[in-house]
Amino acid sequence: MPPPPSGAQFEIAAGNLRATIVEVGGGVREFSDGGRPVLEPYGVQDMCDGAHGAVLVPWPNRLADGRYSFEGTEHQLALTEPGKGNAIHGLARWRAWRALEHEPDRVLLAIRLHPEPGYPFDLEVSVEYRLGPDGLTVTTEARNLGDGPCPYGTGQHPYLSPGEGTVDDCTLEVPARTLITTDPDRQLPTGREPLAGGPLDFLEARVLGSLQIDSPFSELRRDSGGRATTRLSAPDGATVELWVDEAYPYLELFTGDTLAPSRRRHGLGVEPMTCPPNAFRSGEDLVRLEPGTTHRAVWGAALHR
Repeated sequence: MPPPPSGAQFEIAAGNLRATIVEVGGGVREFSDGGRPVLEPYGVQDMCDGAHGAVLVPWPNRLADGRYSFEGTEHQLALTEPGKGNAIHGLARWRAWRALEHEPDRVLLAIRLHPEPGYPFDLEVSVEYRLGPDGLTVTTEARNLGDGPCPYGTGQHPYLSPGEGTVDDCTLEVPARTLITTDPDRQLPTGREPLAGGPLDFLEARVLGSLQIDSPFSELRRDSGGRATTRLSAPDGATVELWVDEAYPYLELFTGDTLAPSRRRHGLGVEPMTCPPNAFRSGEDLVRLEPGTTHRAVWGAALHR
């Protein structure tokens, strides 16, 4: 059998929890509880599609024309979404991450992004995946190793699993009050509008149905601990959830309608983001990471029966 396209497979377990973290992209390939998927998996011999589970650094989502200015200098990145003229989801999706630590219930992966055209900064990023009573907890830290500030944002691209079937019959709850509107051609931000009473308002749980979503959301409702939680309740009686800490003010939701037929609407992309789309251009909530400083963001996923 040929080696997996996603590289080395780092398996972790705790009680009924199982997860597999991969070398290529540093992402999560599968996470289950008692054999029931919490995050939609992809096969060990499949190449990651739709940024499935990948870590998105040093920016999430789309950057118009791959061009931005930082500290008075213009930078040009490769267009990784050429059909729409965008650079998308950062620089680490197809690179090999290294395992710094691997224990039965946790693994710590890291990558160093050396200066390159378009992003001439020196950045080290680590992601810890840990299984425990709260399910899967994912902690991303980035440290600026350079001698000047650098622009930074992060996100990740897991898909909540409906179990068998599609997301259509699931009940969805999204802790967002505001929609970031985007243009239909390039999916770049055009403004903001309140969600209340609109077709994408899921602040109160309701059936998703055939609604197609590929949009960013903000103004997240949080609990007393600062967490904002998205819940997908399936006909099998299970509810899968994804929570984010206060370092993640934004979520992108994606019903997967543009994926291959075998993947279409078989998972709900819930993408934590520290900044909105096009933040390298707009500067909105973009982290200005000073030399020697570290940025930390945490999200997690769990199953409830």
